[in-house]
Amino acid sequence: MTRLVYPLTEPTTGLFENNPDRTSVEGFKFFHADEGKPLATPWQVALSRAIMLRQYQLPEGLILDCACGSGIQITAYSEILNLPVVGVELNESRARASAVNFRTVFTERGGTSLERLNDTVFVVGDGRDGDNIMSTLTAAGNVTQNVAFLHLDPARPRNSRAHSLTEMAPRLDEVFTGWKKHLNETQEGPAILLDLSPRISTNQMLEVEALVESFWPGLHKTWTWTSRGRGRIDRLALWVGCIAEPDFPRRFVRIPPDPTQPPFIMLGGEPITEVSEAVRKVSANLKRGAYLSIVDAALVESGLVDDWLQTLSFENEYVWLQTTGRRPIIYHQNRLENSAEERTNLIPISGRIVDFIEADLTLDSIDQFV
Repeated sequence: MTRLVYPLTEPTTGLFENNPDRTSVEGFKFFHADEGKPLATPWQVALSRAIMLRQYQLPEGLILDCACGSGIQITAYSEILNLPVVGVELNESRARASAVNFRTVFTERGGTSLERLNDTVFVVGDGRDGDNIMSTLTAAGNVTQNVAFLHLDPARPRNSRAHSLTEMAPRLDEVFTGWKKHLNETQEGPAILLDLSPRISTNQMLEVEALVESFWPGLHKTWTWTSRGRGRIDRLALWVGCIAEPDFPRRFVRIPPDPTQPPFIMLGGEPITEVSEAVRKVSANLKRGAYLSIVDAALVESGLVDDWLQTLSFENEYVWLQTTGRRPIIYHQNRLENSAEERTNLIPISGRIVDFIEADLTLDSIDQFV
């Protein structure tokens, strides 16, 4: 049965997993019910995304997350856009945790808009059923307008390196069917953000685009790769409609280690195609005195890496030795300057070749190697 949960009044009774978010400057502690912490968006990432969303002109209406989990992302949207929000979550404990987390952020960031606090509501219910959610909100006096922005972060199978689109919960097509008539639009279409698994393949990305196209033909779409470093892609999202960049099908976002610093954002690239997205690896005759550098893996995956490398001092004078995995490597002749923080974040390690050792590195040989 559909139930409404309000941040203003929801108690913490029965909620556990109250863990600190180490990416928040404020030192927030969030509730994550039913082992939800590994699935939750870090506050720094959620806040960065909300700040990016603020630059776009949204239609009038509600800010909606129809699978809100612990509510971190929808709370960040509310904080930055200064608007009440609606979060839907099938798991009642997580819906309650979302409401409490919203109140925590509102209070600790010094929120003063009682209207925003009073009008925000979390719904225990099926996020695919737009008719039922909207009628429940209307009957309770919580809503008089359609949806301005739809965020969807579907659950994926745990401990799986690959999955099909039909294994997402809720499924994209079912959410689109349930909410299409409730979405307000601008001339560029509705505002939709699909937060997907960074492990989906190029063909699956094309499947997602085709699915969106079947519901809303001709919309702009911008794929966004987000990374906090450590050789991994933290988030892969498709921004659709009036929140997409008409001239840029790709965007890369590097979240810095220091949460007080702004992210590095790069736009560009070509539309996704069936052709392999990876840059080409070539063989090279390595020489002493030249350099090897590890490049941010998410930047490589985004397809924007060569555009960015062109801005550095060595221009075209580099070749790729490794293009996959967590440590893509380039070989180049000129030393990189260490002064730019942007460069340091995107090329975390760079060093000069001093010698070649034709031996396996083992525990027995490490002393001799050193």
